[in-house]
Amino acid sequence: MTVQRLHVEKRFSEIAISGNLIHLAGQLATDTRVGIKEQTQQTLNIIDRLLADAGSDKRHIMSVMIFLKDIENDYAGMNEVWDAWCADMQALPRTCVQARLYRPEVLVEMTVVAVKA
Repeated sequence: MTVQRLHVEKRFSEIAISGNLIHLAGQLATDTRVGIKEQTQQTLNIIDRLLADAGSDKRHIMSVMIFLKDIENDYAGMNEVWDAWCADMQALPRTCVQARLYRPEVLVEMTVVAVKA
């Protein structure tokens, strides 16, 4: 089975597709000067766009890994935005952990596994 990679950068591809399976690399906000709610919304908007590029959408997500810089202080704010994003569908499988992210101003990063629509 072949693997198709989209949005290829020097060190990674944002999307890998094999058959009907789609993997999104860790996604994060483009403007990291803002708070957790804004960074979460930006990240989810990017996920929506990348899933569309791969022939899918959030209703076809199989799992999400959420990495928070400060789970104690940012979990509620992230969940507020997440809940609004998921409001019109069943809850998605997800894991949420605290992690040291690659830049101090990054508050949230998400990886996604989905299937084609």
